[in-house]
Amino acid sequence: MKRALFVFMGSTVVGILVVAWLAFAAWRYGDKPSGSARGRVEVEIPKGATAGQVAAILNKAGLIDRPTVFRLYAGQRGVAGRFKAGRYIIFAPATPKQMLEVLVKGAADELVAVTIPPGKNIVEVAEIFDASGITTKNEFLVQATDPAFVTQLGLPGSTLEGYLYPDTYKMRPRTPAARVIAPMVRRHRQVFEELRTLHAKGLAELHRTLGWDDAQVVTLASIVEKETGQAQERPRIAQVFLNRLRFPTFKPKLLQTDPTIIYGCTVAVPRSAACARWDGRIHRIQLDDKDNLYSTYAHEGLPPGPISSPGRAALEAVMAPDKTPFLYFVSRNDGTHVFSRTIAEHEANVVKYQRGGKALGEP
Repeated sequence: MKRALFVFMGSTVVGILVVAWLAFAAWRYGDKPSGSARGRVEVEIPKGATAGQVAAILNKAGLIDRPTVFRLYAGQRGVAGRFKAGRYIIFAPATPKQMLEVLVKGAADELVAVTIPPGKNIVEVAEIFDASGITTKNEFLVQATDPAFVTQLGLPGSTLEGYLYPDTYKMRPRTPAARVIAPMVRRHRQVFEELRTLHAKGLAELHRTLGWDDAQVVTLASIVEKETGQAQERPRIAQVFLNRLRFPTFKPKLLQTDPTIIYGCTVAVPRSAACARWDGRIHRIQLDDKDNLYSTYAHEGLPPGPISSPGRAALEAVMAPDKTPFLYFVSRNDGTHVFSRTIAEHEANVVKYQRGGKALGEP
């Protein structure tokens, strides 16, 4: 009996010592860095991750060396089911206690400012967001060219070209494309409605004389945006295109604007055989290409839809053009254009500014 009692007491003491040691080790574990990583370490915790999965992620990143112990430590502190998803920046070495506090509190909101300049097309906008880390180019384009999503947003056409308003946006990295696009479309609507209030008469005239609705206004504004970067020229360039469509003596009613050909050959799908031979410059084969539905050299009137994201000034230029009688313009090669009323004046300006004073056919 004495022997058994001695064994029992000895075992009890050993058990108490073991428990005490484990408790002490657990208490000390939280305050002692154990990983091999040093400096800035980025980890991402997915939504719904378990304590074991979190421990494995931290172990792979070199922040801890015993994932099982970390998992038990998290359970002992009652936070094993409270980890928040997100991307975390942890500066190693860090203690398990410090990492638990960060992971339970949640990642700090990291907003990235992204500026979309006016005149960018849908592919260029997608590339800007991809480079910023907000959403991938492919995800953006799939969402922005989904006809069901376009309809859901209450917009015409099969893509969101023209409605991704150029502005500066602040968004979190790895934001779903739909949540990136929605505020851009809302901003477009806000600006358009502000301009509608200011230029109700101009919009009414466009509807009366050309039968236009908002979609045609956006389409012409997208062309004006691509034709000039000079603010003072936009209302005049818009007027030139409107004159070509309205004046009964101007036939055929071809807008003849290069950016529409370029869009049809580089962005729109499907692409014509002539566009398949695109080399970065417009050649006769592209000028004569009737299979390019966006070519305003081969087709009268507006193209099927916008070719870029117009800003406020371009939209306003279409609603409030400058009422001049010009039908032609040509670049001065300094960012500005010279305007003319007749084809003879225009050809003289082409010779002066584009051919160095030499008439067509001169050596």
